[in-house]
Amino acid sequence: MKTSKGGGWAHFVIEYGPEAALLWVVFMDTDGACWTVPNSEVRMTFDWTMGRRKPEAAEKCEKPVERQPQPLRPIFPRAAE
Repeated sequence: MKTSKGGGWAHFVIEYGPEAALLWVVFMDTDGACWTVPNSEVRMTFDWTMGRRKPEAAEKCEKPVERQPQPLRPIFPRAAE
């Protein structure tokens, strides 16, 4: 992920409750240092595998096909043997 201190790899999220911002525990790419970064200072980087493209690549792509939601199928418990 991108942080205010540079790129890094997020390993944990600290959540102190509804009145506090999330804190990301990030190991930095440059030197391996571990920092706790407030949620407002992090951004997700692109990831082709997960469908997060670079902004300029996303504009060139067609809009994704909208899939219709599938109806839920009820599951009935089996009778005890």
